[in-house]
Amino acid sequence: MSSEGLLDPLFSSASVLAAVSDEAWLRAMLEAEGALAQAEADVGIVPRDAADAISRVCAELVLDPAQVGAESLAVGNPAAPLVRRLTAAVPPDAAGWVHWGATSQDVVDSGLALVVRRTVDLLLADLDEAGRACALLADGHRQTVMAGRTLMQQALPTTFGLKAAGWLTALDEAYDALSAAAAHGCAAQLGGAAGSLASLGEQGVPVLERFAARLGLAEPVLPWHTSRGRIAQLGAALAIAAGAAGKVALDVVLLAATEVAEVTEAAAPGRGGSSTLPHKRNPVAAVRVSACARRVAALAPALSAAMVQEHERAAGAWQAEWDTLRDTLRLTGGALTGVRDLLCGLEVHPDRMRANLDLTGGLLMTEHVMMVLAERVGRLVAHDVVEAAVRRTDGGDLRTTLLADPVIAQHLAPAVLDAALDPARYLGSADRFVDRALAAHRRALTRRPALEV
Repeated sequence: MSSEGLLDPLFSSASVLAAVSDEAWLRAMLEAEGALAQAEADVGIVPRDAADAISRVCAELVLDPAQVGAESLAVGNPAAPLVRRLTAAVPPDAAGWVHWGATSQDVVDSGLALVVRRTVDLLLADLDEAGRACALLADGHRQTVMAGRTLMQQALPTTFGLKAAGWLTALDEAYDALSAAAAHGCAAQLGGAAGSLASLGEQGVPVLERFAARLGLAEPVLPWHTSRGRIAQLGAALAIAAGAAGKVALDVVLLAATEVAEVTEAAAPGRGGSSTLPHKRNPVAAVRVSACARRVAALAPALSAAMVQEHERAAGAWQAEWDTLRDTLRLTGGALTGVRDLLCGLEVHPDRMRANLDLTGGLLMTEHVMMVLAERVGRLVAHDVVEAAVRRTDGGDLRTTLLADPVIAQHLAPAVLDAALDPARYLGSADRFVDRALAAHRRALTRRPALEV
């Protein structure tokens, strides 16, 4: 993954691809080896001069992923060949202290935790920006009336501001879930061969404390070699984030359909074009997001399944996590970068939304008519009267049919009926819900740390 391939730009971002690359993972594993030597020097196990030499080489050593990968076949993981090459690169008087007391999984897991933390920072930045764009849409279109749709049919009037507020809340919740999963999941790993750190005697816990601190990772209560809830939780949080983005994308695809045409993606030369149809303006960002979200949803269960592991070290389940988690990160990056770009450039068409409200000749407002009439005659009678009138309309003018009904004519004056048929007068708490979503978003922003991306 040292360079972008044919499909990589479609399903991720350049920054995320770099963050989860082979080179990034090797670099993180070397960081873990350097931190281990320094942590052991802190408690007097490793001579400080040796620790300094090891950490210096770890910072400078460049390894070929293909070579390390080929050498991994003999031992089943990339840590062992990395340690051999590191040992050969440090001065002879320090070489004997490399990887002191650790096991391969300690290095692989700690390196992976560093990769995940750095990648999640990129993902959170995209979620943050997407949420801010949603907030602008919600506030700016709180009075933009449109058809609310259930089971793909027009149901009741709503506002585009409320729809965007729904997107915003889901994205903010995804941010919180992913941030919490990363805070817990990005933990240092140091347990030695079987999780007891017997190789470090009574200094195991002090070394673990300093090791985690030097890497800036969470300090676990104890080694988590075969306790993989952290990884499963990360997978679930990534799926939630990608799913929230996918929901936005699906709504945009549906709203951008020719017959609906209520939104379009940002225009740019060549964007959304077709290889054969000159008139097309396809929702390409939404399609990208949707594809990524579907793939993440399929990967997350594999990380949960990998929780079932044997005794103190796993024979296959741990190894199954590596590429699965990396692909999950990569594809979530594609979903979140895509939804960020989609929302930041989304074009909204209020006039078309208004026109679509009239497609059914007022049928969208029958619940409102029923509720107004119910105040006079009771709900069940009102329901049956309005339903019968709707059946008699048969594509004609609903207002005329309603006024011709004796029950309705007796209880609803034409002006009252006209008010009941006005979509803008049947929005319930839409505006207040937008306010609540925006207030929650502002509170969320105050809790978020500045991300170093």
